[in-house]
Amino acid sequence: QVQLVESGGGLVQAGGSLRLSCAASTSIFSFKAMGWYRQTPTNERELVARITAGGMTDYGDSVKGRATISRNRAKNTVDLQMSSLQPDDSRIYYCGAALGGTALWGQGTQVTVSP
Repeated sequence: QVQLVESGGGLVQAGGSLRLSCAASTSIFSFKAMGWYRQTPTNERELVARITAGGMTDYGDSVKGRATISRNRAKNTVDLQMSSLQPDDSRIYYCGAALGGTALWGQGTQVTVSP
């Protein structure tokens, strides 16, 4: 069973930066797409950033200009670098991946931004 494991969450002050990593139990290049999502106050998952197998990226409106998604081939991770964090960015962040017709999710990592 393919697994995704997030790391890098924690507490950061407003205006600070954070880097999240998503490690996969299989090659990250085997996925159609991988991305980062975060839980909304209504318990939905909104897109933060996504990268396709071909390397195309797109970002959620709320983080455009503040987030960069990248792949680390050596570590087999998909990383999310976020800057200028604000308290509203305090959410559970999930790594998601599309493998065939199946959506896979990690367990989530908490990001808390203090004022």
